[in-house]
Amino acid sequence: MSEIEASSTASATPRPRTVRAGGSALTHSVVVEPAAPGDDELAHLPTAAFFDVDNTLMHGASTYWLARALAKHGVLSGRDILSFAWKQARFKFGAENHGHISSVKSSALELVAGFPVEEMRKLCEEVVDRDISPRILAPVRRLAERHLESDQEVWLVTASPVELAGVLASRLGLTGALGTIAEIEDGCYTGRLVGDLMHGPAKAAGLEQLAAERGLNLEQCTAYSDSANDLPMLRKVGRAIAVNPDTRLARQARHYGWPVLDYRRGRRAAKLALPTAAAAGVGAGLLYLYKSRERD
Repeated sequence: MSEIEASSTASATPRPRTVRAGGSALTHSVVVEPAAPGDDELAHLPTAAFFDVDNTLMHGASTYWLARALAKHGVLSGRDILSFAWKQARFKFGAENHGHISSVKSSALELVAGFPVEEMRKLCEEVVDRDISPRILAPVRRLAERHLESDQEVWLVTASPVELAGVLASRLGLTGALGTIAEIEDGCYTGRLVGDLMHGPAKAAGLEQLAAERGLNLEQCTAYSDSANDLPMLRKVGRAIAVNPDTRLARQARHYGWPVLDYRRGRRAAKLALPTAAAAGVGAGLLYLYKSRERD
């Protein structure tokens, strides 16, 4: 079974005709030109839309909440969660090279080696329902719903584990999810990957394979992301839209004339300028969580 087949089997759900919208709209913090696709325009848009998850569909990083839940369940040690938090934060904020990505991948896999798959799936359901769902950006969710209402497939495409992405896609009534796939033997994780981390060029390759399997024309598809790490995916489709873009993606969006949607609140510049502080905050939060668990 191919990587995309595995992810589709794990997470694809029947495509609904309509989905209820949730939450209230946030105020745009930037002028958007050209505008986000309207109802009439969507009727003539592609047969599929692809959404990045972290800071695109939701505030923050989905893997942070999964790591926190694993810590609560005693799967991670203090050293484990601090090491992973720092590497994950650096990965998210773009300070990565091939060696760093491999390090993140190895660390994450080692943490769950031997962990039962069924327990992970239940944990992912808890994390999505308790921690991720309240952080979903209502305007972005409505964009996904409008694609569905126009009889288009909607897929999440994320470096997060496919189990987590699949639960989120199911809860939102989306078609399915492409995510990082961990190898499984005898109902437990082995600590190895199937294929590669769903990141950067791997996302573009994933879209190509999915399109071949489902008969999609990528030139008629739309992709949404916040990160320049997803430029390979955004360049692969006919319509790219930057959502809450980082500095490099905002620059590329201006260059290519891509629409820009920004739903961030507060000091946007501070969020873009202080990645190191954000990374340290993730680590500090996880350390506090671990200390609290020790006291209990």
